[in-house]
Amino acid sequence: MNSLDFVGHDALGLAAGALTTIAFVPQVVRIVKTRSAHDISWGMFSLFSLGIALWLWYGIRLAALPLIASNAITLVLALAILCLKWRYGRDTRTPGGTVRETKEQA
Repeated sequence: MNSLDFVGHDALGLAAGALTTIAFVPQVVRIVKTRSAHDISWGMFSLFSLGIALWLWYGIRLAALPLIASNAITLVLALAILCLKWRYGRDTRTPGGTVRETKEQA
């Protein structure tokens, strides 16, 4: 395999990583704008963040720039979503399904 093949593979990896990373930006913006993270799953984003951290570690061990760059940024965005969930997603729901605000949001 020549060096041009590696450049092509890195370009493909960087493009894929950029698209999947950018996909989280609208969710972060929406949570900040609406100040609501009720529909975000603690379990899903916690496991996802752990998986991304492992992908980042794997990328570092391989010295693979596409894996390192995309997973580092994705991990920051996923952890930001978890922090926003902690900040804006702690309201309690009444038996009728309405949301009761916490003291921090009142």
